[in-house]
Amino acid sequence: MKKTFEMTHPKVKPVRLAEQAKRDINRYVRRERKRELPEGVDFWDFDCKFGQSEEDAKPIHLAEFGKHIDEALSMQLPAFYVELIAIPGRRAKKKPRGEKTDS
Repeated sequence: MKKTFEMTHPKVKPVRLAEQAKRDINRYVRRERKRELPEGVDFWDFDCKFGQSEEDAKPIHLAEFGKHIDEALSMQLPAFYVELIAIPGRRAKKKPRGEKTDS
């Protein structure tokens, strides 16, 4: 998903546009996570970027979208850019509890 969300509309308040953007992002994430996993993959991970425009977009964590959208709303930005790319993820193995590390 690569999309620029407009925060200006003649009839709709910016707060409602921000809520709509959050809903669209969450809907996309849910839809992508339902897809069938390829062989050897544990979960769907996401490469995320957020910025005022596509050129200004910086990498962020998926959980930070709400905070960044609220920040864009408080700064009264006319638009913001969101990029979400689903990538295969693999879980890292944990060490057993009783095992000591070489330190």
